[in-house]
Amino acid sequence: MFDIGVNLTSSQFDKDRADVVSRAQNAGVHGLLVTGTSVQESEQALACATEYKNCWATAGVHPHDASTWSETVAERIYRLAGQDKVVAVGECGLDFNRNFSSPLDQERAFSAQLAIAAECELPVFLHCREAHDRFMVLLKPWLSKLPAVVLHSFTGTRQEADECLAHGMYLGVTGWVCDERRGLDLRELLPVIPASQLFLETDAPYLLPRDLLPKPRSRRNEPCLLPHIFQQVARWRNEDPNELEAATDNNVRRVFNLSF
Repeated sequence: MFDIGVNLTSSQFDKDRADVVSRAQNAGVHGLLVTGTSVQESEQALACATEYKNCWATAGVHPHDASTWSETVAERIYRLAGQDKVVAVGECGLDFNRNFSSPLDQERAFSAQLAIAAECELPVFLHCREAHDRFMVLLKPWLSKLPAVVLHSFTGTRQEADECLAHGMYLGVTGWVCDERRGLDLRELLPVIPASQLFLETDAPYLLPRDLLPKPRSRRNEPCLLPHIFQQVARWRNEDPNELEAATDNNVRRVFNLSF
């Protein structure tokens, strides 16, 4: 199995980053995609991908940081996207829930990164929160120019899922689905997502699955907990976990052009 969303550059991992990677591998997680969310974080993600075996990186600017977008930032993301260990552009997109950057800045940075991905012939690793309609308006003109579109940490509605899937997008599901309160709507959507368009991820150190037993002492999530998410998602999809793992691993190989 492969964790397509790990914030391994987080300061929460500063004291034991190598151990976190080792624990994941020992738990059966064969690869990690380290998320870049700013120029600095993307450079650090590439450093992690270079240092640790079976780790790769994304390079991009998160909508929260979209106000930092400039020609200089664009050039640095473009250069990062050309590195062998960088396999997607992102995390980028729109987040109208908090608007840490203005909607205008978010749209400008998002559109620019779609253009970079298309030019570099890389998939995009996307974020969308409370912005679906505008997100799709900006994304649709690029769909035919991008090798693949991954919507990371999907928590949208059935209608939003249907539209994304109809356009050939891939949906990433996190431990959010294990939340007995907030995750129920997403849980109901699981059976309608084709295995050929599904990814599973932890988004560590965030989104610790709330149904872990016994309850962990720490609230920090880790990629070694991905097998728990796999087991739960397979159960709610009424699917054999081994078949789900094989399908999602094939998605990783196809979308990110990886061997692991």
